[in-house]
Amino acid sequence: MADYGFGGSDEENAELKKLNTEVLEDPDNFENWEKLVRAAESLEGGLNRNSSPQSIVAARDTYDRFLAKFPLLFGYWKKYADLEFSIAGTEAAELLRRLFERGATCVGLDFLAHPFWDKYLEFEERLEAHDKIFAILNRVVHIPMHQYARYFERYRHLAQHRPLQELLPPDMLVRFRSDIENDGPSNVQAGSQQTKVERGELEIEREVRTRIDNFHLEIFSRTQTETTKRWTYESEIKRPYFHVTELDESQLVNWRKYLDFEEVEGDYIRTQFLYERCLVTCAYYDEFWLRYARWMLAQTEKEEEVRNIYQRASMLYAPIARPSVRLQYAYFEEMCDRVELAKDIHHAILVSLPGHVETIVSLANLSRRHGGLEAAIEVYKAQIESTQCDHHAKAALCAEWARLLWRIKGSVEEARKVFQEHHRYYLDSRPFWIAYLSFELEQPTSAETESVQYKRIKQVYEDIRRKSQLSASTVKDLSHYYMVYLLERGTKTAAKEYMTLDREING
Repeated sequence: MADYGFGGSDEENAELKKLNTEVLEDPDNFENWEKLVRAAESLEGGLNRNSSPQSIVAARDTYDRFLAKFPLLFGYWKKYADLEFSIAGTEAAELLRRLFERGATCVGLDFLAHPFWDKYLEFEERLEAHDKIFAILNRVVHIPMHQYARYFERYRHLAQHRPLQELLPPDMLVRFRSDIENDGPSNVQAGSQQTKVERGELEIEREVRTRIDNFHLEIFSRTQTETTKRWTYESEIKRPYFHVTELDESQLVNWRKYLDFEEVEGDYIRTQFLYERCLVTCAYYDEFWLRYARWMLAQTEKEEEVRNIYQRASMLYAPIARPSVRLQYAYFEEMCDRVELAKDIHHAILVSLPGHVETIVSLANLSRRHGGLEAAIEVYKAQIESTQCDHHAKAALCAEWARLLWRIKGSVEEARKVFQEHHRYYLDSRPFWIAYLSFELEQPTSAETESVQYKRIKQVYEDIRRKSQLSASTVKDLSHYYMVYLLERGTKTAAKEYMTLDREING
């Protein structure tokens, strides 16, 4: 940030310092950014070529940071260009062109970008740079946008007076001219007879221009078609800007359908641009960040682009309270053989969300994939022993530890031992007791071993009823699991036990 101790009055400097501090403390607050931009523009009563260098540098720095943070706001690219023109005028033509090209890269494909393109054309008109004007129009006529037709009319009019070499690529111009020359002499009516007359250079140029005009009309027709395809989606976008309030479901549905459409169309640049537009509005919706990353990952050699998407989502927009984007980012880095970074992402989540069960389970699984079963168990043990992890999370993690021993190691006895040794600590944990009962219910048995397993299941159920501190509704729910077991796998006396429980639990 520029040193706001220079340029402007003491009062202006104090205000700028205050606003800049607010932006640094809350960089996602758009209103704070707007206030800072307005204050920077207003230094010394409004910047112009006579303003102090310090104030000009401060204003430029503010705009550069603001548009790096919010690059798709074409109105502010236009305002930045106006500011530069006020400061430097036409003497800084190349500086302003670079600014406009930066803006074109960020917002040029927007369906409502006509104010930006109008400002760019206005700038070149002030310089009387007719070749530049035509070159800009030659880009714009290919873009599906709201006011495409008026740009084409101007383009078509200017094309009549521009040199042929500006109208088409050299190879296409050569082909057009060659086709005309190969047609042979033209027919000229002389009285009642037609005679063959060799075409002169003016006639050849006239025919070339006619063919070029027809070619341009084909461009117009294609742009018209592409604009019409997108019109329905664009007309449904009611809030194209970022705001902290939630979007209506109809708006979210429209963005999903619009993205579907562009993905099917298959134009990489347009699809990427639409994702970026979508995320201006839907920055707080994980589904669009995840969808963008998945789409980008499907493209060829786009690893860094995918990483950039995850980093922007994780560092700027996706709330830490919803860590799904960050976990997906960790899986991506693991895929790229950056295992330690993947672990660091998990640990960073746990700094803000200590005891977050999903993250801990994910970290344990990551550790198992790259360090073996014992590495995963160590993750669970460390978290269960941690003072940062609350009681309910520890109960769920204990159940996950047992599940790991059962499902991955294949050791039923070790898993059972974990449940048996820890159940007295988690008498009030619904997830723990559901996992414990389900574990015993899911063990395979035979006619010979069912009686032994029945005793184990019954013991867990009796602990639930007699020892646990679960709510009455939870006990009732778990009782139903046990009662189903009695009917499906019980012996001749199971009906009696079932009816007794039915009376006690449901009576």
